[in-house]
Amino acid sequence: MTQDASALKRSLRTRLAPVGEGPSVLRPSSFVFHRTLRLWLGATAGLALVFGLWEGVVRLAEVPLYVLPAPSAIWQQLVRDWPLLVRHAQPTIIEAAGGFALGNGAAIALATLFVHFGSVRRSLFPVAIALRTVPLVAITPLLLVWLGNGYAPKIVIAGLISFFPTLVNMTRGLDALDPRTLDLLRTLSAGRWQVFVKARWPSSLPYLFSALKIAATSSVLGAVIAEWIGSDKGLGYLVVASTFDFKIARLWATIALTSAIALAGFLLVVLAERLLVPWRDETTTPP
Repeated sequence: MTQDASALKRSLRTRLAPVGEGPSVLRPSSFVFHRTLRLWLGATAGLALVFGLWEGVVRLAEVPLYVLPAPSAIWQQLVRDWPLLVRHAQPTIIEAAGGFALGNGAAIALATLFVHFGSVRRSLFPVAIALRTVPLVAITPLLLVWLGNGYAPKIVIAGLISFFPTLVNMTRGLDALDPRTLDLLRTLSAGRWQVFVKARWPSSLPYLFSALKIAATSSVLGAVIAEWIGSDKGLGYLVVASTFDFKIARLWATIALTSAIALAGFLLVVLAERLLVPWRDETTTPP
């Protein structure tokens, strides 16, 4: 009897590998290091090529500053305005981080309910789809009226723009549990909570992190959009102010910093994925 139980546990560990990826494959650290190094070198070379062509075209064609500043001019403006940019970046980061946490937390909780309660899914999933179709620019003024002009409406907008991709991906991930694994757990008399913790949650992590990568950048976008509508601080406000003041180099410097913040959020999610989902094969993505 003990041997049968041990065999079942070994089989369970094998089947709990992420869906579509097979059993975990450990790779030498040197392989991971060299692969990461190649990726960074390739990305750096691509950026250098783009910026080099940009700089060359602007200088050779003598493109006016108000049409398209050269990367060197944007960099100089970024250095000159650094204290101003940092001051306005702080509220944007707070709003994006708050929206990221709010939107993804709500999406994970709702996806969990969808998987366990079919009636909840049938009732609320159409509502979530309808909410996704509403333009954020249209509801931002309403949120400003309801929640005031502080952080709250910006966080809600950033959360809304992060919510739907995570809800869809997380629902798919929780549903993607191998039926054989589910049968095996039921054979072992596992309860609903044990099935969720031991099987559904681990198998859904690749799907979840795929959505979090999107949310990490879209939450910054949501915060900036909310600041366009009504705010006296933040990078979105600085974009609008620079446009009206016709300070084009400052506008591009603000855009560059906003992109850097979104990229930093994306890289943090990638790092978290590598730490929490070490078994994932990076050459594949969830179907």
